[in-house]
Amino acid sequence: SHDRLPGTESAGTGQTGPTGRPLPDFPTPPPLAHHGPARVIAMCNQKGGVGKTTTTINLGAALAEYGRKVLLVDFDPQGALSVGLGIRTHELDNTIYNLLVERGHDVHDLVQRTRTEGLDLIPANIDLSAAEVQLVGEVAREMVLARVLRPLLDDYDVILIDCQPSLGLLTVNALTAAHGVIVPLECEFFAMRGVALLVETIEKITDRLNPRLEIDGILATMYDGRTLHSKEVVRSVVDHFGDTVFHTVISRTVKFPDATLAAEPITTYASTHGAAESYRQLARELVARGGAA
Repeated sequence: SHDRLPGTESAGTGQTGPTGRPLPDFPTPPPLAHHGPARVIAMCNQKGGVGKTTTTINLGAALAEYGRKVLLVDFDPQGALSVGLGIRTHELDNTIYNLLVERGHDVHDLVQRTRTEGLDLIPANIDLSAAEVQLVGEVAREMVLARVLRPLLDDYDVILIDCQPSLGLLTVNALTAAHGVIVPLECEFFAMRGVALLVETIEKITDRLNPRLEIDGILATMYDGRTLHSKEVVRSVVDHFGDTVFHTVISRTVKFPDATLAAEPITTYASTHGAAESYRQLARELVARGGAA
């Protein structure tokens, strides 16, 4: 059916994938002998509605399926990541916001288990929208999230931060705390426009605040293999950014909103669906690229 991700079935056979390049085989990651220290990855695009939260949840769940210990950090005041994993955010006393602006909290107390084995979450809600203003006067205000996450690094293999759609102080904090950035990019022509600005911001942060930061990859999302439009966008992204673009492409499907309503990752909600397989392939590709252990 057209729900199959073009290319997934034939990974490794040298056939052309949706990005117009031969699709390599991404082997199943071997089990880890021990956990940690975590590689921190910010999921970042200042444009909203590009699949950041969907990708954070499902890439996290796919990595957990492969035996990785994964922490998701909801860093968007909308709290969509928390809601998408079944957390009633308006009822929470403490969230990532309290860790940022108040002293005396133990970050371990705020970590919530999800229904997915090996996948944990630090939740957020609308309180986080006040953090931007409150952090402005702080010393080393760009470093606050890095300090908050430090005690957790040895407990996890991967920490994924779901950023808000802006290039404000919260996103700068995420990029300062991160080792890598994944940029989800919607397969629409105008989507390319903001990426240059984002790359410029990442370069500034690498320059001034976080020299180890690198772009792990640009991920084409909301792809529709039946339209010439989607295909042309992906090809133009590859023309611009070359091997920075993941071979894995995430297709548009009604299963994503369904899984969100069910408050679980697509990897368990519709385990055999092409979209679940895409995220497993993305997890394998990330590990193969060195973006995760």
